[in-house]
Amino acid sequence: MVDLLVKTDALRPVSPASENRLTLLVEGAHWRILSHPCIWRPPTDVYETDDAFIVRVEIAGMRAEDFSLSLEERSLCVCGIRQDAPERRAYHQMEIPFGEFSSEIELPCPVNPDLVEAVYQDGFLRITLPKARPQQVKVSD
Repeated sequence: MVDLLVKTDALRPVSPASENRLTLLVEGAHWRILSHPCIWRPPTDVYETDDAFIVRVEIAGMRAEDFSLSLEERSLCVCGIRQDAPERRAYHQMEIPFGEFSSEIELPCPVNPDLVEAVYQDGFLRITLPKARPQQVKVSD
């Protein structure tokens, strides 16, 4: 597999977080090109308490409805689009990413999907994923 970075702006540094990434895979005698346009990953913390996993995503300047969360088995995906201001600007420095973002987190053990909570406040999205607990099964005579 070969990763190629496509630089789209001469003033911005090439980085996987802000530029297009093309992945070339060799499948027998065929090449396949996959493109991920301008997807970046916001800073994300994942920590564990006795009862839950907590995911904190630092992503200012959005609204709660701008996020999309999906949980499949033990994989959590946080996606969204942070909009840039619509007016035209001549940047002297540009470090705040905007556009489509995605953050995928693989959890170490199953969680209870019915009790997952997400709160967006003060520029942080906090997702609480309660750990799944083993259920006691009563054996009948």
